[in-house]
Amino acid sequence: MSKVKYFLIAGLLRMIGWLSLANAQRIGKLIGFLSWRLPTKLRQVTDINLDICLPELSPGERAALSRKSLAQTGMTMVEVPLMWEWPVEKCLGLIRETEGLELIDEAMADGDGLILLAPHLGNWELAGLFFSSRYKMAALYSPPNMPEFENYMVRVRGRLGSELVRGDRRGLARLASILREGGVAGILPDQSPRGKGNAFAPFFGMEVKTMTLVSKLIQRTGAKVLITYAERLPDASGFRIVVRRTEAGLGDKDAVIATTAMNRSIEDCVRQIPEQYQWEYKRMRHRPPGEINPYNPDRIC
Repeated sequence: MSKVKYFLIAGLLRMIGWLSLANAQRIGKLIGFLSWRLPTKLRQVTDINLDICLPELSPGERAALSRKSLAQTGMTMVEVPLMWEWPVEKCLGLIRETEGLELIDEAMADGDGLILLAPHLGNWELAGLFFSSRYKMAALYSPPNMPEFENYMVRVRGRLGSELVRGDRRGLARLASILREGGVAGILPDQSPRGKGNAFAPFFGMEVKTMTLVSKLIQRTGAKVLITYAERLPDASGFRIVVRRTEAGLGDKDAVIATTAMNRSIEDCVRQIPEQYQWEYKRMRHRPPGEINPYNPDRIC
C-alpha cells in the first residue's frame, strides 16, 4: 500500500512539474484562498499565530495578512514540485536578483565553514538549489514517514551534489565534518526540535522550544553563520535571493542567549516579508511546562 501511495504522489508531482511558474502560482493562490475562505485548520493556526506574533497590527490588518499568507503558502506548495521536477538550470533561471552574496564570500574567506539558516520564508527549496550550485553543501533533513518518498526527496534535492544528512547522531557528525572542511551546511532553524537539544527562547515575544544545534555546531567547528531566503517577486516574475547577517550571540555557550539570538535573526527576516512566512505551522505548540498551548487552550504544556 505504501508503494501504491508513493507512485500516486510521484505521479502527481510530475504532472504539476509540467506547469509554468505563472500557472503554478495561480493554482496555489486558489488553494490558499479556499484555505482562508473555508473554516480550515490552516486558517485557524495562521490567525492564532498572527494574533500572538504581530499584536501591533489592527484586527483588519491581521485578517488581510492572514489571507495573503495563505495565498503565498499555497504558491509555495505548488512551486515545490517545479523545483523538484524542472531541470536545475530552469529553476536557477527564476532568480532575478540577489542581495548580500558578498557576506558569504567574506565569511568563507579564511577557510571556515558556514552555516546558512533558511527559515520557512519564501521558497526555501529554490534557496537550497541556488547555494548547492555554488558551494560544497550539506543540508539537514527529517525523513518522511514513507521510505520510498525519502529516496525520491534525497535524489531531487541532491542532484547538484548537495549532501542530504539525516537529523540523527551520525548525520550531525557528518554535518560537523563538512563544516570543519570549510563547506556549507543548510539548516531550517524554525522547526520545533525533537530530542534533548533544545532550550526555551522568545520568538515574537512567546517562549517556545528552540533548537540548540546551531550554537553547538558553531562551538564545535568555529563555523560562521548567516541567514538567507528566496523572496517571491510579484506577477510570477521570479525570485530574489537575500543573505543577511545574524544577531550577535548565536554561538554563545549559554543556550538561552544563543537560541534567543537565532530567533531574533529569524524575526528580522520575517518582518521584511511577513506575508511569505509559513504562519500555518504550529511553531508555538511547545512551551515551558505549565503554559497553555495556544492552539488548544484546554491543554497545558
